[in-house]
Amino acid sequence: MSAYDAVLVMSFGGPEGPADVMPFLENVTRGRNIPRERLLDVAHHYERFGGVSPINGQNRELIDALAAELKAHQVALPVYFGNRNWHPFLIDTLRQMRDDGVRRALMFVTSAYSSYSGCRQYREDVQRAQEAVGAGAPEVDKLRVFYNHPGFIEPNAANVRRALDAVPAARRGATRVFFTAHSVPLAMSKCSAYEAQLREASRLVAEAAGVKDWGIAYQSRSGPPHVPWLEPDILNELDRVAGEGAKDVVILPLGFISDHMEVMYDLDVEGVERARALGLQLQRVPTVGTAPAFIAMIRELIVERLDAATPRRALGALGPSHDVCARIPSPAGRGD
Repeated sequence: MSAYDAVLVMSFGGPEGPADVMPFLENVTRGRNIPRERLLDVAHHYERFGGVSPINGQNRELIDALAAELKAHQVALPVYFGNRNWHPFLIDTLRQMRDDGVRRALMFVTSAYSSYSGCRQYREDVQRAQEAVGAGAPEVDKLRVFYNHPGFIEPNAANVRRALDAVPAARRGATRVFFTAHSVPLAMSKCSAYEAQLREASRLVAEAAGVKDWGIAYQSRSGPPHVPWLEPDILNELDRVAGEGAKDVVILPLGFISDHMEVMYDLDVEGVERARALGLQLQRVPTVGTAPAFIAMIRELIVERLDAATPRRALGALGPSHDVCARIPSPAGRGD
C-alpha cells in the first residue's frame, strides 16, 4: 500500500476576472506596505488581458494532463489544486482533502528551483494552512526541485531549437539567446542555490539545443529601488546587444513552467515593444506547459517517492536534489 493517498499541485494563483485583480494584489502584498499607486500600476497589466491571469487555467490543464498520466501508469492517486494567493486557496483545498479522507499527500510546486519564494515559502504556507484546518489536516511532503531533470530540460531545448529554426538561416548563427528568470533580492539569492541551479539548467538547455553563445538575464523585478536584486535585466540586455549590432534575439523564460502574466507582460509586451524600438527581431520561446515529457517527469517525481528503488534522474554534474530543499542559513533565518 502506498504511503501517500493524494497529490497536491500548489501554485501562486491569479485573478480570473476584473473584480478579482485588486483583492488578489492585496493578498500578494499584505504586510509589505506597498503603496496603492504601485498596486494600481500592476493592475493595469492585468487590464490589458481582460483582468484574467492565465495561470489558473494553465494549472488546471497541467492537473488534467497529470491525472491522465497517473491513470495511464496505474498510479491511483487523486490530484488536488491549491493556491497561495487566490482561489482555490490552499486552506480550502486542505480542508477538502481532509474531508475526503486524505491523510498524506505529495506536493508538486510550480517552481523548478530552490529559493525562499520558490520552496520554503510554500512549505510555510502549508504549515499555516494545516494549523488553520486543525485536527485531521493531511501531512504534505514536497517533491524535489527539478531544474536538471531531463523531463524539464529536453522539452525546453526542443522549444529553443524550434525558435532558432524560425530565424532566417543567414542570420541564425548571429542570433543572441537569453534564458530569463524571476529576479530576486541579492540577500535572498545568497541564501539559496537559485543562481547556481538556473545557470546549470541554462547550460543544459543550451547544450541540448546546440547553442554555444547564450546568456542569463532577469525579469519581473519589484521592490524599492535601493534594494539590490539580481541583474542584468532583460530589457537592458536587449539595449546592449542591439548596440552591438545584433538583429535577432531568442528568449526562453526558463525560470517559469507556464506562460503566465509575468511572462506575457514582461516579455510579450515590454520585451516585444523594446525589441521593436531597437530594430530587433525577437522570438519568445514558450515554456514547457503541458509538454508530454514534462508531465511524465512529474509522474516520475511522484513514483520515486512511492518506491525508493526508483532511479532519480538528473542531468549534469549537480545530481538529483534532496526531497527537502537544501537550506543555506542567513542572518534572517531564511533560506530555501
